[in-house]
Amino acid sequence: MSSNKSDFSKEIPDLVILHANELVTMDSKIGAPRVGKAMSELAIIKDGAIAIKNDKIIFVGTSDEFLKKMKIGNQTAVVDATGKLVTPGFVDPHVHLIFSGSRENELSMKLAGKTYLEILESGGGILKTVRETRKASIEDLVKNGANILDKMLQYGTTTVEAKSGYGLSVEAEIKSLKAIKELDKQHPIDLVATFLGAHAIPPEYKGRTDEYVDLIINEMLPIIEEQSLAEFCDVFCEKGIFSIEQTRKILLAAKKRSIKSVIHIDEIVDTNGAALAAELQAVQTGHLLQSNDEGLKAMAKEKVIATLLPGTPFCLMMKDYAPARKMIEYGIPVAIATDLNPNCWTESMLMVIVLSCYNMKMSPAEALTAATINAACAIQRESTVGSLEVGKKADIVIFDVANHYFLSYQFGVNLVSKVIKNGLIVIEN
Repeated sequence: MSSNKSDFSKEIPDLVILHANELVTMDSKIGAPRVGKAMSELAIIKDGAIAIKNDKIIFVGTSDEFLKKMKIGNQTAVVDATGKLVTPGFVDPHVHLIFSGSRENELSMKLAGKTYLEILESGGGILKTVRETRKASIEDLVKNGANILDKMLQYGTTTVEAKSGYGLSVEAEIKSLKAIKELDKQHPIDLVATFLGAHAIPPEYKGRTDEYVDLIINEMLPIIEEQSLAEFCDVFCEKGIFSIEQTRKILLAAKKRSIKSVIHIDEIVDTNGAALAAELQAVQTGHLLQSNDEGLKAMAKEKVIATLLPGTPFCLMMKDYAPARKMIEYGIPVAIATDLNPNCWTESMLMVIVLSCYNMKMSPAEALTAATINAACAIQRESTVGSLEVGKKADIVIFDVANHYFLSYQFGVNLVSKVIKNGLIVIEN
């Protein structure tokens, strides 16, 4: 079972992985994104081998096929993956990467029965993060972001969608997006930038949301377009934050500037955000805990990806989780992500896989699909990452477990043995 597209028999690879017990290729011929039953098809090669030249994959197949077709040179690094699981690097398609400060004290307040509104009124919540982020220098934001990305890499994440959204002013949002651009240059993890100026209503615009929407459209978006600071535009469409009409207005204005749409929808109440996502043909949506069936079916028809964030209801101690089984049944492409932010702080996609299985009833195979090829589709990077195929980036994780079932079965520890990013071993546990 080989995925070779041409004869690489004369190539001498830089790095070879041999004898993987399970080589999960996520071959895109099965679907990109995968939907329905195809989400359980991992395209596994037993006794698998993968060869890398420079930063690209040049061979995928069995170890016997590799040894017959290719040569190991004097300078070739050989990794013995006997008894181990090998997968594509995780893609995390919903990350609030850029912020300053932390809110660890709020957990005790939640446990004591304080509501989110009460925490907000006491000076905490998102507005505390906004105050800290506005005061932070771009160097501080880059340093904090790099620390987070370092931990993500240790847990096998190799590509990340990174949002702004804790500045909520022209100056602070542009500063945040420039920090993402700098981190993308500095860090091994590849970053995809999303502008989330419509994350909350800043205190100086309290009671004047429409004026803040105009500020986003007339002042922030032109700078972002001119300086090529973001590929996507996101809006937190929720009761008491940004309405359906305001969300549509922002995203249509972004579309005119060739900035693509993603949306936070229906986390707390059903705003009919799923129907809006279908109408606007958004690339992906986040949360969807309360979305109605008609909206979900419309998303399925338009192939809008549902990026589910089980870490958020876990941290908020909510009873409801997104109805992943229903979405898969409807044919919606499902991805999963950490939703890392100061209120839901985890760098581990392994943790998210566990929560997806235990709390959203996804199978281990579906969760792994959602964290790799479908997550790559959620940020339109499926042509380069998310699967192990000849010609794609050599972003690979080797796990110190025998098969993919362990990723949700053995929890609370880091199962990563090695992380290969752009053909180089960058993490070795």
